[in-house]
Amino acid sequence: MNINLEEYLSNLKSQMRKGTLEFCVLLIISQEKVYTFDIINKLKQADMVVVEGTLYPLLSRLRREGLLEYSWKESLSGPPRKYFSLTEKGKSVMKELEKYWKMFTKSVTNLK
Repeated sequence: MNINLEEYLSNLKSQMRKGTLEFCVLLIISQEKVYTFDIINKLKQADMVVVEGTLYPLLSRLRREGLLEYSWKESLSGPPRKYFSLTEKGKSVMKELEKYWKMFTKSVTNLK
């Protein structure tokens, strides 16, 4: 069986990004209160291409799980904006994920 290498790699890279997206979003929000558009921009700057249709459901789920909260702030260029921040539970989860990420990346690096 002959696979299309480009398609295979594209799929694998996409799965790797999806697997780390939640961690990346929490990492961004842990640094400051942030608006959804800013999250998307920071992800794009880090070559983590994501669309609003992916991000909004993720943010809603994280909020339902008690990891995020939001507040409304007036905008100079339109309607009020929803700014996200971590809850205490979210901060605890983030600390654990950061520990795991360091261990995980070290483990992968050690395989070289």
